[in-house]
Amino acid sequence: MKNGSLRGIRQAGCSTLLLLGGLAHAQTPPDEGPTSAKLDALRREVSEQAAALEEMKRSMARQEATIRELRSVLGNDVLDRKRGGQRAPGTGVTPGDTATNAAAATAGASGAQGLPDAANANANANANANAQQAGDNAQMALAGDEQPVGKPPEAETTPPAVAPIFDQPGVLTPKGKLVVEPSFQYGYSSNNRVALVGYTIIPALLIGLIDVREVKTSTYIEAVALRYGLTKRLEIEAKVPYVESSGSTISREVFTGTAVDNVFNASGRGLGDVEATLRYQINYGNEKMPYFIGWLRYKSATGKSPFDVVTDCVTRCVGNTTGTGLPLGLPTGTGFQAVQPGITWLLPTDPAVFFGTFSYLHNFARDNVSRTVLNGQQEFLGKIAPGDIFGFNIGIGLSLNEHASFSIGYDQSIIWPTKQNGQTVPGSVRVTQGTLLVGYSYRFNSRYTLNVSVGAGLTADTPNLTVTVRLPITF
Repeated sequence: MKNGSLRGIRQAGCSTLLLLGGLAHAQTPPDEGPTSAKLDALRREVSEQAAALEEMKRSMARQEATIRELRSVLGNDVLDRKRGGQRAPGTGVTPGDTATNAAAATAGASGAQGLPDAANANANANANANAQQAGDNAQMALAGDEQPVGKPPEAETTPPAVAPIFDQPGVLTPKGKLVVEPSFQYGYSSNNRVALVGYTIIPALLIGLIDVREVKTSTYIEAVALRYGLTKRLEIEAKVPYVESSGSTISREVFTGTAVDNVFNASGRGLGDVEATLRYQINYGNEKMPYFIGWLRYKSATGKSPFDVVTDCVTRCVGNTTGTGLPLGLPTGTGFQAVQPGITWLLPTDPAVFFGTFSYLHNFARDNVSRTVLNGQQEFLGKIAPGDIFGFNIGIGLSLNEHASFSIGYDQSIIWPTKQNGQTVPGSVRVTQGTLLVGYSYRFNSRYTLNVSVGAGLTADTPNLTVTVRLPITF
């Protein structure tokens, strides 16, 4: 654009030289003075015009230097965002072009002051017309810009959305919006230790037989979560799960001398443990500083606990060795209230987003705990304190396009042993669970989004497979 303007001025100067030369030649009568005097006069005029053109070039160079300095201060990206990307209606010229043209026209007008009278008047008229047209185009372009120059864009206040693969989301609900999220989760585990029957928080208490070889458990959890944005940085959530589980225990009874494996089936269904969570966005992050979201989750004990399940001592008890057996049904809750603080972080680094969570779950102990055995009899257990859980996870999310995104991550939980009456329950040890998760998200529109995640257990104490489907709906 700058080179084109300079070439245009040079061409105009040459045309002016030819015009003025012709006028000077036409105005000199043939009988006026010797030919050498006429040639000297023409040479003087050409020299004066050449000097005027040199002054115009210097003025144009000064104007271009000023424009370059302004662009270096503002930055090309700022000019492109604010005004360079919009054209003046009906002109086909961008505001950046008009600004340069106006400067060139001004330079031409100032340089034309050194021309002779006729050329000076013609050049001034052309320069003034060009300057006026350039100024009008610039005003039209700037008037059509919705955002005036100098007004900074509004800062991004929410973390980038990623395909959710962990329990705690990273993006808060906007103020005044309600999100209803129905979900379904399927889990399958297979292990040769009773300590992992179902998903009980105190599995060691269910150990009554040492002959158990393998336990296969399938769990189905249908849940509805409600999230509401109280402010731009604060939201509240309530989650109500419904749990269905079934388990098969393959064992060979001791003290019987048999080599035949027996199968013992159990199942359970009902309301799970209702949860409530409060989340707050701590800061406004960027590419150098992660977004931090602090949260606090409360888990109730509304589901059927392991102590409410009747234990079978008719077909599965081992004589009078222990006086206990395996449960006839499976619990739908842990039987303990718990509180879990945590913090989630997200670091956007185009085109990826790194995210993770640190949390600590504390289970509240229960006094005077009993469980039902035999024909409705109660077995007193005393004070039970399940172990706390420290958890962390990390993942990376990629946006495939404006609708689809992909995430992969790792989740780990460390569970401390369970205590009974202040003593560690025999057989209860610290357990580590590790899960590799892959998730996919598809946004149909501004209201509906489908999220699917698959988890694979990496340790023997982790469920082998978990599949979760979520469909958040925004109102």
